[in-house]
This record gives sequence, C-alpha cells and structure tokens, in this order.
Amino acid sequence: MNGIGAPINRTDAWAKVSGAAHYTAEHQIEGLTHAVLVTSTIPSGRVVRIDDSAAREVPGLLLVMTPQNAMRLPKDTRDGKLQPPIGRRLTLLQEDEVYYNNQPIAVVVADTFEHAREAAARLTIEYERKEAVLDFEQARQKLHAPEKVLTEETDTRRGDLADGLLASSVRIDETYTTPIENHNPLETHATIAEWDGDKLTIHESTQYMKGVQRIVAAIFGIPPENVTAICPYTGGGFGSKGSIWSHGPLTAMAARMLGRPVKLSLDRSQMFGPVGQRPNTEQRYRLGAMEDGRLLASSHDTIAYTSTIEDWIEPCGIVSRMMYESPNQETTHRLASMNLGTPTFMRAPGEASGSFALESAMDELAYELNMDPLALRLKNYTEKDPGKDLPWSSKSLRQCYEIGAERFGWKDRKPQPRSMKQGNKLVGWGMATATYPTNRSAGECSATLNADGTALFRSATQDLGTGTYTVMTQIAAHSIGLKVEQVRFELGDSQMPEAPVSGGSTTVASVGPAVQAAGHALRLKLIGIALADQASPLFGSTAEQIGFENGELYLLAKPARREAMAAIVARHGAPVEVTAKAEPGDEKKKYSMHAFGAVFVEVTVDEDLGEIRVPRVVGVYGVGKLMNEKTGYSQLMGGIVWGIGLALLEETVIDKRNGRAVNGNLAEYHVPVNADVQGIDVQIVDEDDPHVNPLGAKGIGEIGITGVGAAIANAVFHATGKRVRDLPVTLDKLL
Repeated sequence: MNGIGAPINRTDAWAKVSGAAHYTAEHQIEGLTHAVLVTSTIPSGRVVRIDDSAAREVPGLLLVMTPQNAMRLPKDTRDGKLQPPIGRRLTLLQEDEVYYNNQPIAVVVADTFEHAREAAARLTIEYERKEAVLDFEQARQKLHAPEKVLTEETDTRRGDLADGLLASSVRIDETYTTPIENHNPLETHATIAEWDGDKLTIHESTQYMKGVQRIVAAIFGIPPENVTAICPYTGGGFGSKGSIWSHGPLTAMAARMLGRPVKLSLDRSQMFGPVGQRPNTEQRYRLGAMEDGRLLASSHDTIAYTSTIEDWIEPCGIVSRMMYESPNQETTHRLASMNLGTPTFMRAPGEASGSFALESAMDELAYELNMDPLALRLKNYTEKDPGKDLPWSSKSLRQCYEIGAERFGWKDRKPQPRSMKQGNKLVGWGMATATYPTNRSAGECSATLNADGTALFRSATQDLGTGTYTVMTQIAAHSIGLKVEQVRFELGDSQMPEAPVSGGSTTVASVGPAVQAAGHALRLKLIGIALADQASPLFGSTAEQIGFENGELYLLAKPARREAMAAIVARHGAPVEVTAKAEPGDEKKKYSMHAFGAVFVEVTVDEDLGEIRVPRVVGVYGVGKLMNEKTGYSQLMGGIVWGIGLALLEETVIDKRNGRAVNGNLAEYHVPVNADVQGIDVQIVDEDDPHVNPLGAKGIGEIGITGVGAAIANAVFHATGKRVRDLPVTLDKLL
C-alpha cells in the first residue's frame, strides 16, 4: 500500500503531460466570446473620455465596457473591498479615477480574441492627469503605520533597546533593501464567466475557490450559493492568485451585459500592477552583542510601499520577533503610499525579505566579533519563542545546523574574505537560518465508498501544482485502508465542502486532517452497517473489536472473520457517504509553531567580470511529517530556486516618469533558468510534532525560499569582501 509519506508519482501527472488537464482559459463553452482588458497609461488622474468609434469598425465587436456604460453594482460593494486582504480594493469601472499605471479602465469583447485585441488597440483614451508619487524616496517622507501586520501588532517592544545597545560590546547598524518583485506563474490570471439567470459560473485561476464564490457573490449582491467557482488546475500562483482582483468581476460584468459567456486572460505585461506584487522594502537593522556573541539588543524597522487606495504591509519584522534570544528588542512597520498597484502576498511574504535583513545582519555581526557565523547562531539559539513567550511545538533547528554543516563541509571554510579561490574565480561560503510559521484553518471533506470498492473524496480546495491531488489521495487511502489506485480525490469546485485559501503554507495542514477525518468517519459508518447486518461475519461485534486493511474489515481477535468493505456497500444498496470537518483548537495558545531549516551556499565570483554563480546549495529542514517525499522535496527545491532569483535576479524596474514597469515581461524580468541552478541538496530531519495538526505536517511551500537570499549575499561577501545590502546582488555592485 502506498501510504502517507511514500514518494509516489503525482496522480494528475498523466492528465498534465497528455493535455487532458484543462486550465482556466482552456475550458470550451458553447457561445464563448473573448475579452481583452484595457489598462491605463497614466499613474494618476481620471479618464475623461474613451472614443470607441474606430473600434466599432472591427468585425465581430460585441461590447466596449467603460466607466460610462458599465453595469452598476450594489452601492455598498461597488469598490469590491470585501473580506480583506483576500478581497481587495478593486477598480470595477464604477468611477473614472486612475490610481496607478496599468489599472483596468475598459473591457473589449468580440467574437474572437484577435478581433477583441484589434478593437482594444483602436480605442482613443483622453485623461486628466494629476500629480503622482512614483519615487520611493519622496513617498517615505510621509509614512503611516498599518493597522495590523497580518494578525499581529504593527510594532513590538520587549526590554529596553537603548539600554541593551548601550551595554553591548559590539554593535551593528545597517540598512538593507529589497526591490519590487512580480509573480510570474506560467499561467497568467484568467477568467471565464457565464450567467444563467441570476446564477453565475465562474472559471477562475485561483488559490481560493471559496473566496471567489463568496466575494464575487457579494460584489453582485447575490447569495453565495448562486455562484459556482471552478478551477481544477492552477498553473502556479505564489500568492498572486490568493486574492480576488478586478479582472474576475469585470469578466462577469461583461458576461452579464452581453448575455453570453466571456473569457478574459491577462497578457504577461498585465501581471505587473493589477494583480499585486511584492513591495520594495527598506529595513534598518540594529544588533548589539557581548564579545562572546550573546545578543543583548536587536531592532528591525521596516518601510514598504503601498498603493494610494489601500494598505498592504510586507511583514518583515515578524521573523525577527521569534528567531533568536534577544532580551531587548523593538520591531516597527511603516508604509509609504505610492501611485502603484496594491502589493500582495508573494511566496513567504515578510519571511523571505525579512530574513534577508536579519540573516545578513547576523553575518555582519559575526565578522565584527571574529566569530563563525554558525557558532553565532548557536550561541543565540532559543528553546522557546521569545516574542510570544511560548514553547515550540517542535524545533529541530539544531539538528538542521549540524546535518547541513556536515553535508556542506562547513568546517573547511576559511573565514577571511577572498581567501578561497578556484582559478580566476573567488569562492565564497555563506549560511543562514530558514523559518516559516505553521498555520492551519478549518476544512471539510466528503467521502463516498462505492460498491466496486473505489472511494471518492471531495473538498473545495485547489492544486497550484504543489501536489494537492496526490497528497490528499494518499491521506484518503491511508485513512480508509485502500490502495491509492482505488481512491480518487476531487477539488476545484466551490460547491464542494469548505476549504481555506492555499496561502501561508496551510493546505496540507488544513485540508489533510479533514480528509483524514472523512476517511475515519466513512470507516466507522461502514463498521456500523456491518455490525447491524446479520449477513455480515462481523455481526454482533463492537466497533472497538474491528480492524481494517486492504479494503477489508476484520475481527481483531479472529482475523479470519473479515469482509470486504465493497461487499458491505453492495448489500447496503447505495454508496455510503459521509462529510467531516477538522479545525484547529487552542493549541496556538499553548505552543508557537514553526518549521525551521538551515541553508548553506557556495558561490563563485569571476574576479574580473563580477559574474556570480551558485554551484551548490545544501538545505536541511525540520518540517514535521512529509506526506509525500517526492513532492515535498520538489517543493523545497523550488523554494531554493526562488531564493536564487530573489538574491541575484528579480527586480521590477518602475519608470519614475509614468509608473510603468519597464521590464514587464519575461524577456527582461529575470527569473532563474536551468543554467542558473546547479547542485541542490535537500534533506529532511525526522521530526514528530503531535501539536500542529492530527497529521503532524508542517507547511513546506514557502520555507524553502527563506534564508536563501541572505545565505547567497553572505557567501558573496565571503568571496569578495564586498557587502551588498541591496538586492538583487548584481555584478555591477561588485565591480
């Protein structure tokens, strides 16, 4: 039996490689029309007039939807600001104001995509321009605090920072910056909307089926049960598809006005602005320590941009609150409003960018102390969460350090910068700590056993390419005692039982226990039927006396007395069905829950050209129990690849004259390719955590990127002696 943890192949692999897996824009619907989103070319002002006379000469044109003729939405939901931060402040053509460049200002619909694109290109748009804030230095002159940082306080303080710094023998006070970065999943955002009276079916590329259902229903003022959201496959999301953005409701509005189904796919350049991005940050970090490396003080002050229409903060300081023992600490978060699109979640929001500042500062402190960077971290290792004053539910970080250092060969590192070479290349070794919180939400799942012995499990979750289909199938099979081949897991339909957003690395920890609970409930129901059935060899026994394996129930005291579960269903006369729910309790009041890891990196830097390569990365993680070794390792490796992009490549460049991303395409927005990625060695520490959830699983979708940016920057300093505090680390910063 291929149970929990086994490295089985993806159950959806054949569908994907054969083309049978239909992504949002690929669904074929009778009478489908095609839409193109038109976006603004100014960063601030209003649309005075849209002249569509030339567009109407294009054959097949069906609709030009603008602020002047768009259907009116209910007044209290007109701006779409519902259920923040999943529901964002949308621009749904209910007003003519422009808040950022690339903002949706019209939708053009035609019988073919080509006709819609041609008609959109023929629109003549007149603007009234207003002054825009496009320079971060200008914006940061007027800061404000967000109400919250996720669910935590905006600022925190413990002890006395000034006293701690004053008492320290060595102090660090540096500023680190990270740029705007954009999600670029292979599948851009897409929507197909079709109305049947007051009922809407919306195919949406999403990370949150139920969120689409509820928020779109609220926008149109209709009951949630009137909206069915469909998404069997998501071609990558990384946070951008966790929120509802303007293009989805706009497509539904166009379909309503036309009385026909409408499809809209964003082009690549429209991924830069209207669907969120990681904001740039400026992080001041102060550390104070004794000569032996013991931290006395730390502070982490974050400034990030947000849009002019709503607040969104990159929660950089959260990682500093829990990572190391520091008796005197302050963290702050402030926002600078700019005429850019609203930022959003991007893989490990806060932890990815915040760990760059924290782990770079720790490396700088180690050099000031003439101390090994790993030894400094071990010196300040904390056995409980210092921010929450709670014990860890589990923590294997010490083992991660030990195993990682051994596999990497850290003991052979020469500490002086520029002391290691390979020919004309400088060699640098760096390391950093990785972490990500372990989150869980309520989830539900239905389970059905058929007379042929197959089982069907369903939950309204989503698979972003992470392996949800496969992992849930394994959990289901294990819970009911069937082979994986006998179980089918379905997702991607909002009419299925409740499931949370696939964000914050929560899906396995939230939906997995619901699948497990449904399997247990189904098994108990089958036992109840068998015990009450005189035709069953188990008749008259009690539930405690029954075991299960390989699709059969049997009497524990007499294993020969057994019966196939399929036979019980056959006599029952109908499939046996159950629905179960699993939800967190008060465990987070008792424990602080995090996954941890250690990242060791080698870089080579061409001494003449400054070219940086990453020949090897070793990442060792304590992430509870892996549900599938193959998909789990794949997720962690993918996170490390993202970390390479974070450190060396990714940066969205904004034209300060007009607020447009000048590299808004995959030709000039650089992400790692095969040539950038060489040896990645991922290892997992065997970790038992009975507190996080019934499966003992910690999320792994985001921890892989954390720490990597700092480890690479630290390795570059070791190689060159040049400390780069502004990501990405490009060759011009080394020459």
